[in-house]
Amino acid sequence: MRANLTERPAPPRTGGRDVLIVAQDTAETDLLTTTLGLAGYRVTGTAATGAEGIDRLTRSPFDLVVWDATLPDLRDVARGRRITPEERPPLLYLITCEYLHTLLPVLGRGRDDYVTRPVRTTEVLARAQLLLRGPHPSGHRGTAEYADLVLDDATCQASRGTRPLGLTPAEYRLLRHLLANAGRVLSKEQISRCVWGEFRASEAIEKLVSRLRHKVDREEPALIHTRRGFGYWLGHARG
Repeated sequence: MRANLTERPAPPRTGGRDVLIVAQDTAETDLLTTTLGLAGYRVTGTAATGAEGIDRLTRSPFDLVVWDATLPDLRDVARGRRITPEERPPLLYLITCEYLHTLLPVLGRGRDDYVTRPVRTTEVLARAQLLLRGPHPSGHRGTAEYADLVLDDATCQASRGTRPLGLTPAEYRLLRHLLANAGRVLSKEQISRCVWGEFRASEAIEKLVSRLRHKVDREEPALIHTRRGFGYWLGHARG
């Protein structure tokens, strides 16, 4: 007798964590709902406005919130309006690169992270998994870290070991983007649109990377690398 494969679905791989999606674009909400559902999450709430999302958070428990960072009342939820940062679940923000500078001041209010649009489902799942593991080992709330490199999103300051880096806003945005995509090569176009919100000439990007590398890589090992013909990446050099 042939088995009916639809009778017994595979068990969830995430422990059935409950997720709230707050996004204006219904197509994006549908994509995220399907993606998270296939990975074993339960999307038990959706909202199309920030006010509705905050209301859902006050009435129902969630393990994770996927939040459209372009909604006008982003700061209310980041500051914990009616919900303290300790009480609310971790937030995974959706943001386009040209608006990333508006998000940086509100990061660090809790266990938060972001992915840039267009949304890549593999990145959403990876970030969600990291957020749900709890606070980063040896990390501090409001920081992003790689080796001895630390970025404090609450103050938009960076350091390597005990040495402050003294970054400009453009350098900070570039380093934050490289760190968020550690180990992944980013093209000049990706970097340009994330840092400035528009395409800039190769020379401008090369000069920015050079200035950042001069500040970051005074100590060994070097963390910022060039993949000739492709772009730049952050991480430990592959042997």
